[in-house]
Amino acid sequence: MNRGMVMPPPLLERVRLRMAADSASPDLGALTLRESELVVDSGALAELSGQLSAELRGAGPLEELLALPGVTDVLVNAPEEIWFDRGSGFERSTVQFASDSAVRVLAVRLAAQAGRRLDDAAPFVDASLPDGTRLHAILPPLVDHPTLSLRVLSRRRLTMEDLVRAGLLSAAMAEVLQALVSARMTLLISGGTGAGKTTLLAALLSTVAPTERIVTIEDAPELAVDHPHVVGLHARSANIEQAGAVGLRELFRQSLRMRADRLVVGEFRGAEIVELLAALNTGHSGGAATVHANSMGDVPARLVALAALGGMSAEVLGAQARSGLDVVIQLGRDRGGVRQLTEIGLWSRSDRAAGPDTVWSRAGGRGPAAAELAGRIYVAGIAVPELLTDAPTGPDRADEEAGCRR
Repeated sequence: MNRGMVMPPPLLERVRLRMAADSASPDLGALTLRESELVVDSGALAELSGQLSAELRGAGPLEELLALPGVTDVLVNAPEEIWFDRGSGFERSTVQFASDSAVRVLAVRLAAQAGRRLDDAAPFVDASLPDGTRLHAILPPLVDHPTLSLRVLSRRRLTMEDLVRAGLLSAAMAEVLQALVSARMTLLISGGTGAGKTTLLAALLSTVAPTERIVTIEDAPELAVDHPHVVGLHARSANIEQAGAVGLRELFRQSLRMRADRLVVGEFRGAEIVELLAALNTGHSGGAATVHANSMGDVPARLVALAALGGMSAEVLGAQARSGLDVVIQLGRDRGGVRQLTEIGLWSRSDRAAGPDTVWSRAGGRGPAAAELAGRIYVAGIAVPELLTDAPTGPDRADEEAGCRR
């Protein structure tokens, strides 16, 4: 048998039945050889075993896409319409499923791996697979075809230097963000889906001093922080009896008893914002969180909506935000789909402030709040980055800032 062979469906079913009947964990290679009833060389056997493993234990035809370097998302809209993203926008794949039924079988199996149910009575699921991949699936008649969305965790922990090389920000801007972390400012990273919020947050947390303890609170484990002292708390969904759920708000309450130097919420989704703002206003500086917002100007309205879920009024939210939040970092994508840092804002302490003032923007460079932020960094005993000053900084400085605006 030559490489590139297609696995016969009857073989898949025979192997599936044999594995179901065997209480032990059988050797898939030996089982494949026995059930195939073919004479194959070692290379062809390895390929066939790999296909069977993907069909029985992995993501089937999607395995090759999930294995691509840098892939962040794999989306199935229909059996013949599959897309993936490697950080530069969506690309259409040549991979296809045989039918809607094949997509549904995979979706149901992946949901079962996550300990969740997916069928006509429960036609959608949002869960994390054992390897951390985020799964969302929805079945007809809620959608025309069974639809799958897989969000892939980064296979390696990215540093600020990696993000500079990827074009998300300039070296000068990386210096500014690292100064904010060192000054123990509270950071709110904002952006749309797939803008790189979690990636940037993880890279920034990796620069925290190793003597500090970081506690992260997430709906699903996504933050990959390269730091020696990190404890991750993860929400738990209700079981099939709709019992046992543990949400972000309860996890945050628990984190306050864990002697954390930095409290981090992977993403504000609702009422937990009330708990974090209360903590930030009672001595827990240096925290961080992410939030979905399309622009820095949209952040205040987004926070008001989330706080309302926790019973906090807009007036109280404004006062708490002015006191507890320091910096908003806005991320987006350019027309080519490349992730970029687009704006930085400073939350004013003024009672008249409606939201963050511009420190820097990709379109306009330094903004009116740059001097105030420089002052706060200086008071914290941290060297002020040159990007925040008006002093001459050398012949290549203008080129560096221009690189930020491109």
